[in-house]
Amino acid sequence: MHFSKQVIKTPIFLYLLLFTSILSSCKGQNNPPQQAVATPVADTLNALGNNIMTVYQDKRNHYWFASWEDGLYHYDGKTVQHFTTQNGLPHNRVEDIQEDQSGNLLFNTSGGLCLFDGKKIRVLEPEESNSWILQPNDLWFKSLQFDGKVYRYDGKILHSLPLPTSKMGEAWMAKRNDVLNPHAIYTIYKDRQGHIWFGTAAAGACRFNGKTFDWISEDDVTEFHDGPSNGVRSIIEDKDGYFWFNSAYRYRMNESGNIPNQPFYTREKSIGNLDGLPFSDLWEYLSIARDNNQVMWIATYRNGVWRYDGKETTHFPVQEDGKDITQFSIYKDRQGVLWLGTHENGVYRFNGKTFERFRL
Repeated sequence: MHFSKQVIKTPIFLYLLLFTSILSSCKGQNNPPQQAVATPVADTLNALGNNIMTVYQDKRNHYWFASWEDGLYHYDGKTVQHFTTQNGLPHNRVEDIQEDQSGNLLFNTSGGLCLFDGKKIRVLEPEESNSWILQPNDLWFKSLQFDGKVYRYDGKILHSLPLPTSKMGEAWMAKRNDVLNPHAIYTIYKDRQGHIWFGTAAAGACRFNGKTFDWISEDDVTEFHDGPSNGVRSIIEDKDGYFWFNSAYRYRMNESGNIPNQPFYTREKSIGNLDGLPFSDLWEYLSIARDNNQVMWIATYRNGVWRYDGKETTHFPVQEDGKDITQFSIYKDRQGVLWLGTHENGVYRFNGKTFERFRL
């Protein structure tokens, strides 16, 4: 087993900025100009785009669809509005949507983070910081420059924070002449205790509990192979307190706390090992959601969706004209409905029996 623990202190690391992304077509996240404000006059459409990365439902029960290259779509139940750089977005690639306590929406784009107050889009200027604290209402975002940084928005300031490196990540950089930063962050997750988890490209998973950074660097979360599921791209805590990291294992945190020179977790076999399903059927899963019955739904890139109730798995093919479609994400809305964002086929929604394409 490989594990490490790091206590917060003044950083002494020299962070190497790598101007690359994990996908060859992904552009870096640049610092936006200050006071970049635009009044969006969005176009009205009668359909969504085809490449939808993320689905999000806001507090008004309106839906937002983040596109890989076509900006944002807003659906209020009647009409669709389309937001692009012409309407104030800093970039047309949008990967994440979150909402703050005041009802403002924050969009994480390849051109930077921006805030939409319902009237105007304002680009947020990040401030270099080492303010690693946990506040219940703060929002966390990954850097789309894939440089090992994260952003914490406290309602006023967008803090740019370098993630402390792991021993395994440092060894990776020392051995490999590679443009890939092993600490590039793919996903961020807040657990039931309010701790923040970071899934990385090749350094494993890191938990920040408000005081320490604790790394899980087992082979199943650091192995690098040729496929879309490289790295820790999805983190979720199940009803029994196990953590899932899109790998062949699940992890339970030690309730007694960290013991010196001992791992802070135990590792157990996960789906694919529990019910005899070949894990090769699931190795490309990118996203997990937990429904209102605490059942796990696993979206794969090429092999549909798998439902796991703790005992057995059920496969739900997701197809268009008999052909399997590629998926980016799965999302549960406020009503408990499951949605899929896909690479080329728009948005799918679960009707209780199958996933069908969402059409206006």
